[in-house]
Amino acid sequence: AAVLSVTDATSAISTTASASAAISNIDTALNKINSERAKYGATQSRFDAVIGNLQISAENQAAARSRIMDADFAAETANLSRAQILQQAGNAMVAQANQLPNQVLALLR
Repeated sequence: AAVLSVTDATSAISTTASASAAISNIDTALNKINSERAKYGATQSRFDAVIGNLQISAENQAAARSRIMDADFAAETANLSRAQILQQAGNAMVAQANQLPNQVLALLR
């Protein structure tokens, strides 16, 4: 009762005046309760909105991280293919260079 600022919560209701006063006190208490409930409801709604925004942000960050990882994987795959092609080309050049002396000898015979 003290929290709600109700002064006479235990009034007798034996007379019309005391019953009216008790009803007035109850109405005052109910209005204060409803006001506090509205404040807590608004606070809870703000928390729910913040939680929703944070969840969306987390999902967006996870999606961005995934795109970055996929992009890096694709780039590294391209780099590997390039390196393999260069290695094969180098091996082919070495093989051809090794064949040149034999071809020259064959021409001289």
